[in-house]
Amino acid sequence: MRRRDFVKVFATSAAAWPLAVLAQQATKLPTIGFLGAATPAAWSPWTAAFVERLRQLDWIEGRTIAIEYRWAEGRKERAAEAAAEFVRLKVDVMITAGTAIVIAAKQATSVIPIVFALASDPVADGLVASLARPGGNVTGLSVQQADSAGKRLELLREVVPGLRRIGILANVGDPAVVREAGEAQAAVRTLGLEFVTLEIRQAENIEPAIDALKGPADALYVVGDPLIAANQVRINTLALAARLPAIWSDRGSIKAGSLMSYGPNFPDLFRRSADFVDKILRGTKPADIPVEQPTKFDIAVNLTTAKALGLTVPHNLLILADEVIE
Repeated sequence: MRRRDFVKVFATSAAAWPLAVLAQQATKLPTIGFLGAATPAAWSPWTAAFVERLRQLDWIEGRTIAIEYRWAEGRKERAAEAAAEFVRLKVDVMITAGTAIVIAAKQATSVIPIVFALASDPVADGLVASLARPGGNVTGLSVQQADSAGKRLELLREVVPGLRRIGILANVGDPAVVREAGEAQAAVRTLGLEFVTLEIRQAENIEPAIDALKGPADALYVVGDPLIAANQVRINTLALAARLPAIWSDRGSIKAGSLMSYGPNFPDLFRRSADFVDKILRGTKPADIPVEQPTKFDIAVNLTTAKALGLTVPHNLLILADEVIE
């Protein structure tokens, strides 16, 4: 090639470089920062529900959307680190769940939109200004978990004959958990029962707390949060060894060996949270998207655990149950 032709080709190619860079930038996929409060295994049904709903809304992972996953494993410091990383990555929206984890995300940014698939009481915890008008950069779904504490205890009393004293397992480092534990304590008193509260702050506190219940308590009420979710199998294994029927709010707990659960349908909440993400990616500000509440509540029963504990689940309760493990 003659020098004159080479220079011409080089000049033409160099002029095209900025256009190629711009084209590459233009095709950069919108990115979701998915901050899991517990572990991938614990959250797998919820993650799947979220991704499936995104697909229905034409947000297909790897084609029209990118998702960056980070897992806090029940530790607030890990959540804070992951949220800070998402800020550095300049994700377009964050999705998470659990009051303490949402607070960590909110502390990391006041600009990037944050959607919570579930939070106990977002107004009381300062996540939003109001349910109708969230304000700021945060919105999502409120589970009002404390409101259903009484129902869980009533169901537990139906299955456990002679129930007199209940152990309440609660991570007191989470304000939402403390609030639900208070509601559970009030409901226990209303039912004429007694309680002992087992306060934990980290995973290492779980085994000694449940060991302390052997003998003094007839059943275990578990207040859910990311730390609890990350140690779901361990808690239920210890409770079964201590012969303590355990009730949770999370339906997934019965697959991990709990006796029963009653609470919002968490996969449905994650499915609905994808609609929030869709609106935000299409230009709606989170401040203008009202917080919603659960529409589906589940009762789930593990008959294998009931048999191991020598308990008989009433037939009328089995008819009402949305899921029964035999």
